[in-house]
Amino acid sequence: MNSTVAEPALLSPEALQSLLDLARATVAAAVKGERLPPVPELPELRAPRGVFVSLHVEGDLRGCLGHIEPDQSVGEAVRRMAVASSRDDPRFPPVGPDELEGLEVEVSVLSPTVRIRPEDVVPGRDGLIVQRGPRTGVLLPQVATEQGWDRTAFLRGVCQKALLPADAWRDGATELFAFRAQVVPARPAARD
Repeated sequence: MNSTVAEPALLSPEALQSLLDLARATVAAAVKGERLPPVPELPELRAPRGVFVSLHVEGDLRGCLGHIEPDQSVGEAVRRMAVASSRDDPRFPPVGPDELEGLEVEVSVLSPTVRIRPEDVVPGRDGLIVQRGPRTGVLLPQVATEQGWDRTAFLRGVCQKALLPADAWRDGATELFAFRAQVVPARPAARD
């Protein structure tokens, strides 16, 4: 089993800023019912990558959805996940226009996933995907850091996210995958 998680091919600061600007403008447009902004014409944004778009209000999660498979351009994936995070996260009601002023938007660009052994997981570096039967759970690398979790707590957390027993990661029928992420930190959504 290959447990080496590849670092994501790093995007330039210009590409990262473009993705963050795109996500912020897309959330604002989706919430207001306006036309979505186009994906910027940067060659780096055409590369296929998995992404997550996370929304926060005063540090609290307000929405977070992603697309793990690198089967579409990173620019288009960010745009799609920005819309989905603002209105389709089943844990939250859709974001309302009155929330835009305090809404912070974060983008995580993912590396490809690889199978990993539990003992090789590094909290804060690795994101995790757990699968057993029809159940799947995903936690971004930054979740372990934000929660102050060690390896065991992180493994338990991703199992609980999948609605599995907390120690399901110890069971051979449970598959564990890891990825890394280049994170563009949360900033307020565009208001205009």
